[in-house]
Amino acid sequence: MPTTLLPFSGPCTQALFLRRYKRFFVDAMDPETGEVYTAHTNNTGSMLGLLRPGAPVLLSPANNPARKLRWTLECVDFHGTLVGVNTATPNRLLKAAWKAGALPEVVGYPRFKAEAVVGDSRLDAHLSGPAGELWVECKNVTLVEDDAACFPDAVTARGQKHLEELMSLAAQGARVALFFLIQRADGRCFGPADFIDQRYGELFWRAVDCGVEAWPYVADVTPEGIGLLDRLELVPRP
Repeated sequence: MPTTLLPFSGPCTQALFLRRYKRFFVDAMDPETGEVYTAHTNNTGSMLGLLRPGAPVLLSPANNPARKLRWTLECVDFHGTLVGVNTATPNRLLKAAWKAGALPEVVGYPRFKAEAVVGDSRLDAHLSGPAGELWVECKNVTLVEDDAACFPDAVTARGQKHLEELMSLAAQGARVALFFLIQRADGRCFGPADFIDQRYGELFWRAVDCGVEAWPYVADVTPEGIGLLDRLELVPRP
């Protein structure tokens, strides 16, 4: 059975989505009492297709009691599939999986540094050890179209820049990778969402050709936290 590698900060509250506003705010209602909770969302993407009025959501409690917003939006129920929308999860899960030895791609790297600087860039993780050095950039995936998990769900100039940075490192002989955490269980393969961001799609396949590794892993999203399931194959390239 999958193991929860990243438990939520406490028992989640179930509510019904009402609206998203000011980019980082979400209102959700307790279905029993009618109380409205205002939660923080760190997801700057569109969350395409997920935020439907009345959709069940899970809100985790803030660790810091002094925080202005008591709740964080963690998951949205999409027709019975729980989808994790917290964009901090991939970075945290990468480190948790590394600690637990649950990710074969990072075996042989006993040192882990988050938010590592290389040149003018800052990448999500730098691992080092007997296996050498490894740079990893993490992405959160919440979109599935025709059984294919896809990234991004909105045009992302930042994501394009990350691909260019990784290609530059690969050209210098470094081992580099993209860790795509697919926070829903209904994707059967993975590919770039070129139907949303054509430039990202072009850069993704160019990066693969340059030696940038793509690790699309399905997350085990539960009301208690997040685990790690199988790695998906890439879609056939166009």
